[in-house]
Amino acid sequence: MRLCAVLNREGGTLKTTDLDAFSEHIRASFAGKGHHVEVVVTGGDSLQGTLRDAFTDDSHEGVVAGGGDGTISAAAALALEHKKMLGVIPAGTMNLYARALGTPVEINAAVESLAAGRPGVSDIATANGRPFLHQYSVGMHPRVVRQRNRYTFTSRFGKMGASVLAALDAIRRPLRFPVEIDMDGNVIEARASSVAVSNNPYGEGHLPYPDKLDQGKLGVYLVGPLSVTDQAKLLADLALGTWRGNGTMEEFTAASVMLRFPDLRRAGLALIDGELIALEREVDIRIHKGALKVLLPARLEPTGE
Repeated sequence: MRLCAVLNREGGTLKTTDLDAFSEHIRASFAGKGHHVEVVVTGGDSLQGTLRDAFTDDSHEGVVAGGGDGTISAAAALALEHKKMLGVIPAGTMNLYARALGTPVEINAAVESLAAGRPGVSDIATANGRPFLHQYSVGMHPRVVRQRNRYTFTSRFGKMGASVLAALDAIRRPLRFPVEIDMDGNVIEARASSVAVSNNPYGEGHLPYPDKLDQGKLGVYLVGPLSVTDQAKLLADLALGTWRGNGTMEEFTAASVMLRFPDLRRAGLALIDGELIALEREVDIRIHKGALKVLLPARLEPTGE
């Protein structure tokens, strides 16, 4: 295969990585499996244009994107648009889509796994036509991210620390808003502190991400108004992967979901694959089964001494 690797120098782990050495590791790993990779390092205002150039270059069969959630989500939208393959080097904080694909979260191991990988497909979802890989959410999560963005951090661990501080601040101010959820024609009206819709239902015993990305279903997660104590416990259970036993979150599946927000002011902002966006009064969410071409990672055997 002939591929292009686009690395966001401002993306999480890559901020503190020797990108010359890492670029050479990418080229050598793929060459060792009979592939050719052009590596481009970019960032800031140039990122979107660089990704688009890579996906529209007819000499590339696909693009391997390295960065956080925003970088990978932007690359996925272009991969879907141009019907080209996407590979993921996870350099963000949580890397939930990469985990769902089975990609190692350590970037050098991720490269080796992708180099030995194979073409495949993944489901992808859209919210009012905008593609997303992981989740669209309203309520508690966007509030935490908005507060976190007010802190200064320069590394992945700094961002994690800022997230903890932001979560503590958010749970001190419980959120309540009305929402109507139409799931394949079945309608629920509720008051919520959080509502989230995911690309495939979450798996068991780990952070909230799917075990499979080919089920053709959306996961729908509704949390009613909670006390400060209950919010704190839910956040802890989400981090530990024990949230299904928490009892405060209702879970559904559907092929299509329509969210309606009668009071936009109370609901606040929305979050799509880690990016804060303006909340619309109606949000039409759909799953597109097998629509995204992906480079599936190979399972690497552990190395011994």
